[in-house]
Amino acid sequence: MAKTVVVVIREDPTKTHRPVEALRIALGLVAGSHSTTVILLGQAIRLLSDDMGDIVDADILEKYLPSIRHLDIPFVLPRDTGRSVVDGKFRIRYESDDEIRSRIHSADRVLVF
Repeated sequence: MAKTVVVVIREDPTKTHRPVEALRIALGLVAGSHSTTVILLGQAIRLLSDDMGDIVDADILEKYLPSIRHLDIPFVLPRDTGRSVVDGKFRIRYESDDEIRSRIHSADRVLVF
């Protein structure tokens, strides 16, 4: 039976490799039968930015981005996130803090990075 999985990425990708690794894990989950959504909080939204210059493991991220786009992985960002910061080629929903909390609470599995 397919599970609902939420991957929450809140760490700063300019400070640690963990956000890029979290996207790699999410990509693997989407390839299976799970319904997977990625929530980006704080500086983690930079993972979907056109400017990846100072992201740790940016070269690895660049390898995964085409697959992430192709598989149409759904991303959720806080409603107050500036729209110009994010590359429009991704499937993005903007939700309120309450909607994000509800999504996390209702998931079968949650991974937090």
